[in-house]
Amino acid sequence: QVQLVESGGGLVQAGGSLRLSCAASGRTFSNYAKGWFRQAPGKEREFVAAISWTGGSTYYSDSVKGRFTISRDNAKNTVYLQMNSLKPEDTAVYYCAAKYLAWRYSDCVGYEYDYWGRGTQVTVSS
Repeated sequence: QVQLVESGGGLVQAGGSLRLSCAASGRTFSNYAKGWFRQAPGKEREFVAAISWTGGSTYYSDSVKGRFTISRDNAKNTVYLQMNSLKPEDTAVYYCAAKYLAWRYSDCVGYEYDYWGRGTQVTVSS
């Protein structure tokens, strides 16, 4: 059974940092792009960051560029999202996702991923 499990969420003050992890099991994801999305209450799910299946390209939404960093460790079948300088507007449930052989920007920022995790809550207090 394929699973993506997010962890690392929590409550943090504005300006603080968190590192989210997404561990995959059930198959090897070295040839899958990995993405992070988030959904705040009453809002649609939005793209946050993605890393291509090769790891050679990373993409970020304008709202997190310069503050968040996505990385992957294929040996551990895990993708990370380092979040710095957090703002209250970053409060949301964060989801990781995997997409087979995706590397183009257009492939990585859309919602058409093959696998999704259940999410982890991030709350940033002001």
